[in-house]
Amino acid sequence: MTIMKTYTQYLTINTKNKIEFINITDRVEQIVKKSGVSEGLCLVNAMHITASVFINDEEDGLKADFRKWLENLIPEDPGRYKHNLTGEDNAHAHLKRTVMGREVVVAITKGCFDFGPWEQIFYGEFDGKRPKRVLVKILGE
Repeated sequence: MTIMKTYTQYLTINTKNKIEFINITDRVEQIVKKSGVSEGLCLVNAMHITASVFINDEEDGLKADFRKWLENLIPEDPGRYKHNLTGEDNAHAHLKRTVMGREVVVAITKGCFDFGPWEQIFYGEFDGKRPKRVLVKILGE
């Protein structure tokens, strides 16, 4: 009988900019190695409702395209959103997070991520310049 292991660790991310995309692949891979899991799954979850975790290519032009696309789709304009009537000014960040996603799950095979070509894990920040947490939960054997 195989016993399932679980391992949990939290990353803290504090961005320099209000909106930013940070490649966290290396940090999460280190956590996978530390877990000792060789076959399983790794969940990476943004623990704030104005931040995202997603998978894509590490390419500066693409990150600029994401930022421009999101701003065209969901402008930062504070007067546009009812949420901002509550005294907040970050409705756009909540909506951008919904579009970009809350979490990713990546397969672990032989102790490494089983990625497709060019895949990397990103933290997307839409209301930054303050510490936020990311959950990394690993399940497997």
